[in-house]
Amino acid sequence: MRIWGYWATLGWAALAFLAGQFVALFVVLWSGAGDLRTIADKPFDGILVTLFILIANPVTIALIVLVVRLARASPVDYLALRWPAARYVTTGILLLVGIVVVSDALLYLSGRDLVTPFQLQSYATASAEGWLAAMLFGAIIVAPAGEEVLFRGYLFRGWARSERSTWPAILAISILFAGLHIQYDWAGMLQIFVIGLFLGWMRWRSDSTLLPFVLHALFNLEGTMETVLQLRFFS
Repeated sequence: MRIWGYWATLGWAALAFLAGQFVALFVVLWSGAGDLRTIADKPFDGILVTLFILIANPVTIALIVLVVRLARASPVDYLALRWPAARYVTTGILLLVGIVVVSDALLYLSGRDLVTPFQLQSYATASAEGWLAAMLFGAIIVAPAGEEVLFRGYLFRGWARSERSTWPAILAISILFAGLHIQYDWAGMLQIFVIGLFLGWMRWRSDSTLLPFVLHALFNLEGTMETVLQLRFFS
């Protein structure tokens, strides 16, 4: 199948991502859910976070599928939307558990909080406004779907073109993946970078983007559970 070139891949990916963000911003402003001052002053507000997730990610996915169609390719094949072999699922889940345990241990031993202010504030405000179910659906399902289609689906296909280019592609994609999570401090972004490397490796070994999606969703679910425990029992 035809695959977009390196720069075309990056350009289309950036366009799809930015389009999703701008459409979400437009809907938020148009609906009166928030204004520019509110967005700037309260970037962790649960309702705003939820709206951006639920609007931006589907737009990004739709544009990525359109770009793949422009290349006259099947989105299922281009984005590797196929279920992996069972052994990769088992391996991925076990490794994810190990990464989370080690990561949390390092954060605890270094005296850092396991749950970030972004997680605490967005969860608390969404819960107070009756948006908790929508936020959880967005954080655990919609956000991983959008990010995996963009990063481990589209970018990986365009940049990992040979055995030699696979690890440089995984590294570059993981840097971009972490760099977009500006809601976290450097420790949080480092954790996201490591998770990106892991998800990229699983995408490569399994030849499936659905597996990174499942692992990403489980990672976000674990973070949500830690947030709930922090707010209800330790705050």
